[in-house]
Amino acid sequence: MRVALADDGALFRDGLVMLLEAAGHEVVGCTADGDTLVELLATEPADVAVLDIRMPPEPDGGLPTAERLRADHPEMGLLFLSHYAEAHYLMRVLHIGTEAIGYRLKEKVGSVEVLSDTLTRIRDGEIVIEPVLAQRLVERPASSRRDMLATLSEREMDVLRLMSEGRSNAGIASLLFVAAKSIEKHISSIFMKLGLPSDAAEQHRRVLAVLTFLRTVQDSG
Repeated sequence: MRVALADDGALFRDGLVMLLEAAGHEVVGCTADGDTLVELLATEPADVAVLDIRMPPEPDGGLPTAERLRADHPEMGLLFLSHYAEAHYLMRVLHIGTEAIGYRLKEKVGSVEVLSDTLTRIRDGEIVIEPVLAQRLVERPASSRRDMLATLSEREMDVLRLMSEGRSNAGIASLLFVAAKSIEKHISSIFMKLGLPSDAAEQHRRVLAVLTFLRTVQDSG
């Protein structure tokens, strides 16, 4: 896989290059700021661009940089790496796109296996959200949730949390130790309780469900 990256921390940047190369990926370039990354990717194609959220050209420069990259290279995946699991960052990430995009903590992608799995899922079009952030949102007191989320059962909330991490039906079934058919029924129930249109495509409804979940919890916080 061809990967480009931008991070203003030299030690982390060099370490990530080593990790990517150890995983067999081709690093087409690495920069310390978003503007240089945009210039690089104008001539060097990549499957996924890895960006720090807090980097030049402004305090949160990774976000506007990603907006430019998504406009210029809509097929390219975007992976945000950060030291901070912040809901407001996640909402901005999801405004940039809901396909081929991810937001993970730097300390959680320190192995070849985890990093490669994350990159592969993003390249294949999935949303990959740091599990600790999704878990933190789910575990807020029930009194802080909007009425729509309050109608979901405990198991449906588990399924929706795993959906927000970008898990497939098979992946959710494996983690919850149930049959895939059961997950399909739970997801259908979630769609119905959240009032999502039945005429929309399955993947679109999944994205809408995740956005409804994240935005409702964010708004009620």
